[in-house]
Amino acid sequence: MDNQVKVTLKKSCIGSPRKIRATLIGLGLTKTNKTVIRKNTPEIQGMIRKVQHLVKVED
Repeated sequence: MDNQVKVTLKKSCIGSPRKIRATLIGLGLTKTNKTVIRKNTPEIQGMIRKVQHLVKVED
């Protein structure tokens, strides 16, 4: 589990632009406090960086 990242949606995406909402859906985060585990790839890191104000990230 060393190359995986745990992402939790901490804030709602209500009022966010469409691109931000689409990024959260792409990560699999559809509800507040939902947690997903994803591979730590450059693509996923870019998605997390785009929504960093809404999520909590753990290694």
